[in-house]
Amino acid sequence: MTFLRCVALLVLASCSTVTLAQTSGLPPEFWDRPRTAGALLSQDMVKGIVTAALAQPGAQLVIHHAAGQEPQIQAEELRSWLGALAIDTRRIVLRNDLGAGAAMKMEIVP
Repeated sequence: MTFLRCVALLVLASCSTVTLAQTSGLPPEFWDRPRTAGALLSQDMVKGIVTAALAQPGAQLVIHHAAGQEPQIQAEELRSWLGALAIDTRRIVLRNDLGAGAAMKMEIVP
């Protein structure tokens, strides 16, 4: 079993409930520090979204972000990290639909 699959299983085991159409926000200060798989999974909202996405293989994960180059780059980085955490990146959609300065949000859409 690969390391990433083990991490994904640990995430699933640590969360007790999964809801449909789950939406969570990622705090802007998250981007002020180095990012690792552990740092990403230490964010409760990320842990919940990863758990929900793994439990619903047919669902789409939408990353909502603000306009501009930096929010776009952050959304693309987040998509890459989610792919590293065993979520098929073909299921991840980026949407530039938030106002300037808004915190990034993720949503599981059945």
